[in-house]
Amino acid sequence: MNETPDIYPHSYSEKSPLKVKHLNLDLIVEFDKKRLLGAASWTIDRSGSDASVVIFDAHGLDIRAVKVFPSGKDADYSLENDHPIFGSALEVPLGPDDSIVYIEYITSPDAAGTQWLEPSQTAGKKLPFLFTQSQAILGRTWIPCQDQPGVRFTYNAHVRVPKGMIALMSASNPQKINESGDYDFVMDQPVPSYLMALAVGELEFRAYNDRCGVYAEPSMIKKSEWEFADTPKMLEVAETMYGPYRWERYDLLVLPPSFPFGGMENPRLTFVTPTVIAGDRSLTSLVAHELAHSWSGNLVTNSTWDDFWLNEGFTVYFERRIIEEVYGKSFAEMQALLGFQDLEKTVAELGASSPATHLKLQLAGKDPDDGMNDIAYEKGYFLLRLIEETIGRENFDNFLKTYFESNAFQTINTTDFLIYLNKELLDKYPGSAEKINVNAWVYAPGIPSNCPKVITERFEKVDAEAVKWTEGIAADKLQVTEWSSNEWLRFIRQLPDSMDVKKMTELDKQFKFTNSGNSEVLAAWFEKTIRSKYAHADAALENFLMNIGRRKFLKPIYKELARTPDGKAKAKMIYEKARVNYHSVSTNTIDEILGLK
Repeated sequence: MNETPDIYPHSYSEKSPLKVKHLNLDLIVEFDKKRLLGAASWTIDRSGSDASVVIFDAHGLDIRAVKVFPSGKDADYSLENDHPIFGSALEVPLGPDDSIVYIEYITSPDAAGTQWLEPSQTAGKKLPFLFTQSQAILGRTWIPCQDQPGVRFTYNAHVRVPKGMIALMSASNPQKINESGDYDFVMDQPVPSYLMALAVGELEFRAYNDRCGVYAEPSMIKKSEWEFADTPKMLEVAETMYGPYRWERYDLLVLPPSFPFGGMENPRLTFVTPTVIAGDRSLTSLVAHELAHSWSGNLVTNSTWDDFWLNEGFTVYFERRIIEEVYGKSFAEMQALLGFQDLEKTVAELGASSPATHLKLQLAGKDPDDGMNDIAYEKGYFLLRLIEETIGRENFDNFLKTYFESNAFQTINTTDFLIYLNKELLDKYPGSAEKINVNAWVYAPGIPSNCPKVITERFEKVDAEAVKWTEGIAADKLQVTEWSSNEWLRFIRQLPDSMDVKKMTELDKQFKFTNSGNSEVLAAWFEKTIRSKYAHADAALENFLMNIGRRKFLKPIYKELARTPDGKAKAKMIYEKARVNYHSVSTNTIDEILGLK
């Protein structure tokens, strides 16, 4: 069926008052068939409701059996045909005393929440690899679940994998491969379905201390261990600001390049893209971001995806506070200004009067992934920064610390947060509510006129050098000593959209942008090379698109290519070869850009 189903806002389970509270999960990983054989045993909270039907979300799952316990009866369940975005409602009747639903199922090889990689797609080239991506509503493609952020549950899992491989989850994890291929996991803290995660591959572990470490493929472990060595310090800084870390361990897993995001904040095990391994720790603010999610998002979670800014705006704010403490205020301010540029670009693309630029989104009937852009991240950040600047950092820190403590392991929506904000903070500072005008930020489009202004002397110097370049100063005369990746990124962004080949060649010869080992710099440079028809970078551009699956980089590059008929033809040619290396999160976006769906 293709019509919008009867679903609110993104989960069929919203229609049922019965919610899950614990999962016992058994999985067998079959790489040869690219599928999971699963048995999910859900404990249902039946207190406070006399409802006799529980509803789960399932998408593309082959349901083999459903039983209810303690009666032990086969359930007379119903399962609709899959909707292309939302999947099906799996409705299971319960007997008067039944509180456990047991579901046997098999996943599809094409499940959007799983990516099966051939050995050739890994760093080691010897063994295959599997990772899952559940956010936003892809958990239902590999586990029948109540796939909404407003439902939290604890879980235990047993996972069987081929010998010589290790399985990891968003739970307690092994640190070495065992010979049996059997692994057990426990997650005692309740999590929503989008934070369910599994990875299987040939991996090694290096510990930083008794709370932090990193997993990576053997050929990547040394680089990864060095790159992320500041993680323990970041964790200590975060705790001093907003209270104790509540998830026991904080480890990182460096995934193969096809991972579609910079990072995914799976509890206890952040998934990280290898594109942040630059060899100089210049891109590790991403770790600060995913770590911050341990408070904003994982600990206190947006009730629905319409409230996504409550996860991401808070996390960007917290991230930059961590970065300020670890790397200095100027470093954090440069990132804030780059973020503001990203926000301006997103608002321009969506339209300054578009409802899509509200912080409070309206995503009912749409794929919530459509709302995961810089509005939630950067507009949310600048609102929180405005509140801090209005009432003072110490006062705001005290508020946030109490907010995280008071709402720990709970969910919250925008309306309830604004009530909480007014009662616990703004009402205590007369005039602050009027000065901030929160409603204009949350329920109105565009960037409000009272948005904080970010000024950084380091970028002023960068801009001055960019002006010199456009006025004809030779590249080798520019003052660029000891520039960070932030400064190089700013410099490239300030260059004219299109330059003649001679000027591009001079820049590239002097600064070696086309061969940069920094993915952020390289991606920004490619946007300029495409516009300027700088053919010298074409091979490197194709290599980048063939080997990097991070949507943040792919989307603007493919959009730039698609601006002209020749560029679009080139994009389609590259994409035809590269698509197999991309996750469905990325392919869905690029298919639309290139008019393939």
